[in-house]
Amino acid sequence: MIDTILFDLDGTIVNTNELIISSFLHIMSEQPAAALTREQIIPHMGLTLEQQLRTFSGLEDVTALVAAYREYSSLHHDDMVAPFPEVNEVLARLKAEGFKLGVVTTKIRATTTRVLELFEMAQYMDVIITLDDVERPKPDAQPVQRALAALNSSPERALMVGDSPADLQAAAAAGVRSAAVAWSLKGEAELSKYHPTYILHTMSDLYELVLGDPVDR
Repeated sequence: MIDTILFDLDGTIVNTNELIISSFLHIMSEQPAAALTREQIIPHMGLTLEQQLRTFSGLEDVTALVAAYREYSSLHHDDMVAPFPEVNEVLARLKAEGFKLGVVTTKIRATTTRVLELFEMAQYMDVIITLDDVERPKPDAQPVQRALAALNSSPERALMVGDSPADLQAAAAAGVRSAAVAWSLKGEAELSKYHPTYILHTMSDLYELVLGDPVDR
């Protein structure tokens, strides 16, 4: 029986996809030796910003690129993000049913809090684990383990929901069941390679998984 559900943020409960892609394209267009395409960005989404920028730029020190990315992203944030369908409704019901809920993300706390509050999701979360809270981000098990410890939850009764290989790998490393979301830009076929326990085609598919109820009452 599942009593704890952890969610990735970007690409899972909040559609930040176009903001992320636009931000990378903008800052990398100013790096002549590192022209970037949308298709090159998508496979790396879900890793930390620093990891992605090192890959895209070939640089070890990406401090300036991180600052430029965050400046552009912050400026365009509220106009380019939206919750995925059914998310708030599902979170509200799961909370009312007594589930422990949390977010486990590779974003920093400031931007995580901003988007969760923007869409009134923070009220449903019992724990929020960000990049600032760990030494080893996803795909390492540590972020999931820290969320479980904060919630006094056991891996055997927990589920991690995500849109990237990093989410599924972190869940597996922590001994937690995983659910891949079919609306991921990476595609259901790609995520299936990482052996998620379940595939969600809509967020309300969670009702059947954790409540045994495919119909929203």
